[in-house]
Amino acid sequence: MKHHFENQETTVIHAGQEPDSLYGGVSVPIYQSSTFAFASAEQGAARFAGKEKGFIYTRIANPTVRALEESLTTLEGGFDASATATGMAAVSTVYAALLDKDAHVVGTASIYGPSRTVLENEFSRFGVSADFVDTSDFRNIEKCLRPTTRLLFIETPSNPTLAITDIKACARLARDRGITLVVDNTFSSPLLQNPLALGADVVIHSLTKFINGHSDVVGGVIIAREEALHQRLRKVLVLMGGTMDPHQAWLVLRGVRTLALRVEKSQKNAAVLAPWLAAHPKVRWVNYPGLESHPQHALAKEQMKGFGSLICFGLHGGYEPGRKMINAVRLCTLAVSLGGIESLIQHPASMTHAGVSKEHREMAGITDDLIRLSAGCEGVEDLQEDLRQALDKA
Repeated sequence: MKHHFENQETTVIHAGQEPDSLYGGVSVPIYQSSTFAFASAEQGAARFAGKEKGFIYTRIANPTVRALEESLTTLEGGFDASATATGMAAVSTVYAALLDKDAHVVGTASIYGPSRTVLENEFSRFGVSADFVDTSDFRNIEKCLRPTTRLLFIETPSNPTLAITDIKACARLARDRGITLVVDNTFSSPLLQNPLALGADVVIHSLTKFINGHSDVVGGVIIAREEALHQRLRKVLVLMGGTMDPHQAWLVLRGVRTLALRVEKSQKNAAVLAPWLAAHPKVRWVNYPGLESHPQHALAKEQMKGFGSLICFGLHGGYEPGRKMINAVRLCTLAVSLGGIESLIQHPASMTHAGVSKEHREMAGITDDLIRLSAGCEGVEDLQEDLRQALDKA
């Protein structure tokens, strides 16, 4: 059942999370079963034929996983969702379902590294080609379009440069050209941005990040705006086996319930840390959508409900001072990923985006001095003190 509440803070707690109908458990049960019994041969045949609703086999569908899919469908305002084993399973399913031989993709240059690498290194073997450009400048997208362009794949805010792409403008272009628009909404979460409402065809998330929020589960989700597209994506996902496990889904459902609280706190911390870093004498530059100095600050205010909790910055002197700084943090955790309750700091050029060539990284604005900070839910004074002592050692 899809609930539609006035407030997303209510939706995260209740959508898809009704008490168990059998025993009344408030928490959704973990249906840790690979297969499901039929009452009769006729019922089994009807379910396989799609004439009767019900469960058959967990790779196809599972009650715990369905609860998560219903929750996320409601949060993003889509037709339906498909939960995946990892965020990259969501990305790869989108590519496999929507790209034919010799198809062309236009993508955001500063996208999550493996989302780009899998196209360039693996799908290229089947004739798929891709142009990755700064999609925050709409003219760059228009210049790259070909008759064979089938997919416009954007990430906004982008990873890790936090560039903002105009979703409405991309949706108009995609609709006029018969191109599918896919938006990776991981950095915002459904609470801060809803691309389907702005015209996107598909939204994906790495559930590993804000939606789960506890740095203990990996997962992904694909949410489609229309039924036919959902069915196509679902068919490929089930056949290729990238579906989610029920225990994994239960853990993410647990994380969803505190999403609003976590996003509010971490975003509040980022809003304090970004201008504080910008004013620090050892910091050369800071990029955060909430700062007026951000090149797309006005667009971020228009299409987002909040500026998020990711900050990127660089120090005077480049990478070497940055290396010393991230080695000196005590409270922040030196680790990849983002969106957890704890603050995480990392160096994209040598870590998350190391698989992207130096030339392509620089074209995407992923400079060697760039440090990415995911503000967590700690006390902001403690975070400031940790960053201050680390910067002193840079």
